[in-house]
Amino acid sequence: MRAAYSEYGGELLGFAHNQLGDPQLAEEVVQEVFLRAWRASDSFDSKRGSLRTWLYSIARNAIVDARRRREVRPPLAQAEQAEQVAASGEGDPYDQLLARIELREALDRLSPEHREVIIQVYFLGRTCADVADELGLAASSTRSRLYHGIRALRGILDENGWLAP
Repeated sequence: MRAAYSEYGGELLGFAHNQLGDPQLAEEVVQEVFLRAWRASDSFDSKRGSLRTWLYSIARNAIVDARRRREVRPPLAQAEQAEQVAASGEGDPYDQLLARIELREALDRLSPEHREVIIQVYFLGRTCADVADELGLAASSTRSRLYHGIRALRGILDENGWLAP
């Protein structure tokens, strides 16, 4: 736990402070995160994700709990703002952060060839033909790498329970 706290404590404190806007409450949340992690340490499975991802999941829940305690009944304006965010499709910032971390870890588990093509096409918006030219490959080889890379990525995400049902 000491090593985990040394490595991720500051990062989690910043995350909690950004979400709560209260440095003291953020410190309490981080303490709660490591207390919960200690109590549930037997449930951590490195095959399902990294320690960092697991701690962020715990932090997300602890932050939600802290907000609920702090604001037993949110003002109407905050409820309306939450509805607007939900309607705009932006979603929960915790879920977005966790999804980005999970996707990054899944991408890191792919072969470099598959990862490169997926990043170039899906995240940088390039065409398979452009990527093929840059890599000196046939366009069909690039499309094949993309297809198999996406299948492997989906398998990794599904295996770790990161895909929505």
